[in-house]
Amino acid sequence: MKLSKFGQQVSGRSGIKQLMDDLGEALAGNTDMLMLGGGNPALIPEINQRFREIMLDMLHTPKDMDHTLGIYAEPQGNRHFIQALAELLREEFHWPVRPENIALTNGSQAAFFMLFNMFAGAFDDGSHRKILLPLTPEYIGYADVGLEDDFFCTHKPRIEFLEEHLFKYHIDFDNLNIGNDVGAICVSRPTNPTGNVLADDEIDKLKSLAQQHQIPLIIDNAYGTPFPNIIFTDAKPTWDDNTILCMSLSKFGLPAIRTGIVIAPEQVIAAIAEMNAVLNLAPGSVGSALALPLIRSREIITLSKEVIRPYYQKKNAQARQYLQQELQGLDYYIHNPEGAIFLWLWFRNLPITAQQLYERLKQKGVLVIPGHYFFPGLQENWKHADECIRITYAQDDNVVRAGIKIIANEARKVYE
Repeated sequence: MKLSKFGQQVSGRSGIKQLMDDLGEALAGNTDMLMLGGGNPALIPEINQRFREIMLDMLHTPKDMDHTLGIYAEPQGNRHFIQALAELLREEFHWPVRPENIALTNGSQAAFFMLFNMFAGAFDDGSHRKILLPLTPEYIGYADVGLEDDFFCTHKPRIEFLEEHLFKYHIDFDNLNIGNDVGAICVSRPTNPTGNVLADDEIDKLKSLAQQHQIPLIIDNAYGTPFPNIIFTDAKPTWDDNTILCMSLSKFGLPAIRTGIVIAPEQVIAAIAEMNAVLNLAPGSVGSALALPLIRSREIITLSKEVIRPYYQKKNAQARQYLQQELQGLDYYIHNPEGAIFLWLWFRNLPITAQQLYERLKQKGVLVIPGHYFFPGLQENWKHADECIRITYAQDDNVVRAGIKIIANEARKVYE
């Protein structure tokens, strides 16, 4: 069977496919595998209990349940959810957001497929534009969503070394080149995989550059504020009429229901609604129906601040302690974890590649993600990309500790 260029591209081997295959294989059968690779959030008891209560309320109101399961939403998404979210954003942050500025998608991955191909690729005038990722490494899921070749451009970051085997990436604004071939700028905040949180002044600089070049700034806010607020440093929520803010219900505790949220200028939202109709008829309604009471009551903000953020902050500190205990004597660094649910581990001068280390760890019963997948658009060969791995600390502490111990033992063997 002969596949089109598109068919070959999306069916080829990719980092995101490897991640999800490993996750599915481990959860389906190999219960002994220590899952430190996937992006699944933790099952937080207080959050799960709240969703169970909402589901019971829906079950006891047959009209609500029947409408949620049996009637298509509009292509833009659940109207009641969109109206409630617009009201929350106006009242809490004084953003000039109306329902016309919000659309729902079947997960953030679908949103980025639409947005990236909306602003990059081939244009009617014969030009070709790219998505600029001003900070690398960046999210693994971006790498394969472009419908054309040469879809991303990026720049190596500045590296700042900190105390206690920590380091931090910074955007190298001095060398950040925004050419006429850039169609949009995109950053994740907090950054997946590193947990980096761009400072408010860095976001302001990017917003200013985007305005100057008359291109949008896309902010991937899947882990950010105001919900799920998995962010451990000061960061101001931000939106304006040249910013596209992408949010999600996944890391709030609903990853299986696939609900992405796009907050953008009306023209962009109208285009997403059209694409939703073509690709999906309409986005799913279950996630927005479950979250609607939390939006209306503002619980989604209080639960994020008082339950989700402290939960992950405690797990983050514990996982860092495990790493610092087990990796003593090795030439390693951890990216300063300012948010998200991952630790980015750099084995400086690693004698093998991160992919080879991944394979060795998999044989030992530990799944991680090799770092080279997180550098889409980087043209030069940078050894650093093959010296890093991403691990998650969202699993139970005993799983995280056991996995880190195996990682440390295998790293010692490699260096020796």
